[in-house]
Amino acid sequence: MESKIACRRIFTDTLLGLARKDKDIVAVTTDARGSVTLNEFADALPSQFVECGIAEQNAVGISAGLAHSGKKVFCCGPACFYVARSLEQVKVDMAYSQNPVTILGVSGGVAYGALGATHHSLHDIAVLRAFPGMSVVLPSDARMTRKLVPFLVDYDKPCYVRVGRAAVPDVYENDDFDCIPGKANLLMDGTDLTIIATGETVYHACQAGLRLRKQDISARVLDMSWIKPFDKEAILRAARETKCIVTVEEHSMFGGLGAMVTETIAERPVPVKIIGIPDENVIHGTNTEIFHYYGLDADGIVSSSQSMIHNWV
Repeated sequence: MESKIACRRIFTDTLLGLARKDKDIVAVTTDARGSVTLNEFADALPSQFVECGIAEQNAVGISAGLAHSGKKVFCCGPACFYVARSLEQVKVDMAYSQNPVTILGVSGGVAYGALGATHHSLHDIAVLRAFPGMSVVLPSDARMTRKLVPFLVDYDKPCYVRVGRAAVPDVYENDDFDCIPGKANLLMDGTDLTIIATGETVYHACQAGLRLRKQDISARVLDMSWIKPFDKEAILRAARETKCIVTVEEHSMFGGLGAMVTETIAERPVPVKIIGIPDENVIHGTNTEIFHYYGLDADGIVSSSQSMIHNWV
């Protein structure tokens, strides 16, 4: 049965369980323990918790220093601030200096809904994938998030993890799957087109793939949770084995997953449709309303996929 659990809650619950057994795990936040769901962590392990107030630049610098001293640091807060206000510290103190801090960016993409453009983070993939040495991952559901946390505890590279705010449906039915840097997960195989999605759009891509099958359109669906490092071979294989590609991301259409795919297949081009946020300020509305307006949900993915098949195949 499909369940719905917020990835931020699963992340911090799992982190707390690990931190009870490992005193080197430290959580750092910026007056965001409520929105990140770190209240229980702060109460249970105050000596492993650092509250910086509304000072994201300081938080990243402190986190980098703690990591350089051997701590296993998770710097947690709203994604929109860590990939804007503190971007220089992420670039220099984390990526350039190779301090293995994990940033947990919550309420990423358009998760803040009606709070509008000031609180959306639609440039984070584009910016951070350009930083040498930086890893970027957008887990697609709670199961993947739970599997990701223990891996990141001992990960030796700086990493940005983007999750949403609301509870999300399960993409994976059980824990029998991999969450490996640089590897996409094949969720559905097909020969007509490939749908490549990341983060919370993966569920919608799966639903679209099932609906397309009922229309005799054979859709392959890839979960590209790891944006950097990414699965180049899975993209090239899709270009060789299917007739066109549709990418879906809760991100600007520029510089993100779609750009990554088109850059990869430039020497072996196939038609690609990038579904994302255009060059405009996002409409005000709930996360669901915004997804529907920009075609990021199953309805939009099906429509774009049908157009690709009819126009190019």
